[in-house]
Amino acid sequence: MVPDVGKELGSNTYGLLAYLYGPGKREEHEDAHLVASWDGYAPDPGRDPAANLMQLSSVLMMRVNQLGARRPKKFVWHCPVRTAPGDRHLSDEEWAQVARRLVDVAGIAPEGDPDGCRWIAVRHADDHIHIMATTVRGDLKRPRLRGDAYRVQAECRKIEKEWGLRQLKEGDGTAAERPTSAELYKTERLGRPEPVRLQLRDKVRQAVAGAADEAEFFDRLVSAGLLVNRKLGPSGDVLGYSVADPDDRNAAGDPVLYSGSKLAPDLSLPRIRKRLGASPLVDHRGAERGGSAEGAKRTPGSRAAQARRAAAAAVDDATRTIEEGSEEEAAAQLVGAIEIIDVVAVRAPADTRAQLISAARAFERASRSHVRAERADNRAVRAAAREMLSSGYTGNRGEDGGVTAMLLSALILLAIASARWHSARSHAQQAAAASAAAEQLRAAYATVAARPMAAMAARGRSLPSSVRERQDAAIRAKLPDAGAGEHGGSDWDALAATLAEAEAAGYDPAALLEEARNRRELGTADSVTAVMVWRVRRIAKLSAAPSAKTETTGIRTKAAGPGAPAPAPGRQARNSRR
Repeated sequence: MVPDVGKELGSNTYGLLAYLYGPGKREEHEDAHLVASWDGYAPDPGRDPAANLMQLSSVLMMRVNQLGARRPKKFVWHCPVRTAPGDRHLSDEEWAQVARRLVDVAGIAPEGDPDGCRWIAVRHADDHIHIMATTVRGDLKRPRLRGDAYRVQAECRKIEKEWGLRQLKEGDGTAAERPTSAELYKTERLGRPEPVRLQLRDKVRQAVAGAADEAEFFDRLVSAGLLVNRKLGPSGDVLGYSVADPDDRNAAGDPVLYSGSKLAPDLSLPRIRKRLGASPLVDHRGAERGGSAEGAKRTPGSRAAQARRAAAAAVDDATRTIEEGSEEEAAAQLVGAIEIIDVVAVRAPADTRAQLISAARAFERASRSHVRAERADNRAVRAAAREMLSSGYTGNRGEDGGVTAMLLSALILLAIASARWHSARSHAQQAAAASAAAEQLRAAYATVAARPMAAMAARGRSLPSSVRERQDAAIRAKLPDAGAGEHGGSDWDALAATLAEAEAAGYDPAALLEEARNRRELGTADSVTAVMVWRVRRIAKLSAAPSAKTETTGIRTKAAGPGAPAPAPGRQARNSRR
């Protein structure tokens, strides 16, 4: 059940009544009528032929007019209340109960108070009502409405539970504004796939991702094809900004501008400046956190693949911070992580782009809460986002596809950790958003990982028996968390192939598994062995999609049996936590 208490009071009682009893903007209003009123005897222009809008307006305005010269300028309280999609349709009697409970908790007409404000509830559709009141009490005082929206929301949560309706998540005031009814109607009228507000929010968020400074942020907005209006102070300093889609015009033909703060709380210019100023970026060339450019050059693959490897390492570190760090540090990593997801979505091929954009939109909600990232550092994830953005387009095949699957695997675990972090702090909407992001990331991962995982599984099944037995023993010993269903499955086969390849390169498989397992918990992984495939490949700097010829040759010549050589100097699995 979704109530929408107006942020400001209105002043046109008759005008609002005309809308509620009228046909609607799209002829969508049907059988408008009262379901409840302050005393049960208000005239109903919808069902009573002898009543009209002027009569109803007059009785609602009586106490306002009694104030004479002391009459307030703003006095109309309005709250539409809508059931959630999929809920049963409530009867008029049930809607009347809803209205009485909400005007009670809002302070409009407290139960048992004979001096409560005058109010009505109008129904003109199956799934919602409109509650309207004039905010002058019978004793000619003003009602106490401070915090009315939060109290109304809380009462709706109680009604949902009591009546068996869909239980929505309680808000905390950090969500971005939803498209208005007018925006939704315009979207439908013009045949657009979604409201312009949502598209602008995506583009502004993507312009922030990995930006080095404010100038680059504004340049990216222009490059994205947006109209940008900077608000300048007397000194010439930029005080704020607004953006518009060139094709979105009002009736006068002027572009419809949205300020950053209207798109989302964290897209205001002061909040963007805080993010850019707290984490200044320099050119980032794909080295993993704590690594060197020389080490990055030894990593297989293109620059785009190297950038994604570095991003996967940064995401792993961010996940560990969310699980183990302070609240401020965790909040900073959530803000940085949305930049990684945004860049992955921008660079994604068509077969996963829609899923990743949905994941970014969901995680955007999870990145905002009342826990502020005032002093924490998210430079590593922001720098990784910057390098991915500058490294060019990448597809979902070959090495680029394999390393993208590696990154998506890390992002799934980050989203799950984020959901748990928010749940522990009773951030219901953010926890639900993080879980939704994880589902979209899983869907994208399934598409991207299918090819490289299938190839690795096939190689695992074709390993010499002695090599396979050795890898299976290491997996069973080091991964007791692996589910029974994973034993002998395709993910297990892929991990066996990965360990054989690492062994051929001079690594100790057991030590690699130990290091990979100790990086963070595995209880939230859908497939422990699949997660370990990508961790091991990253630690050992193995190609994400090695050629069959190279891998087979390496395994047979370097890891033919128990007498395989010990790890070469400098190649042992280290206790690094990269």
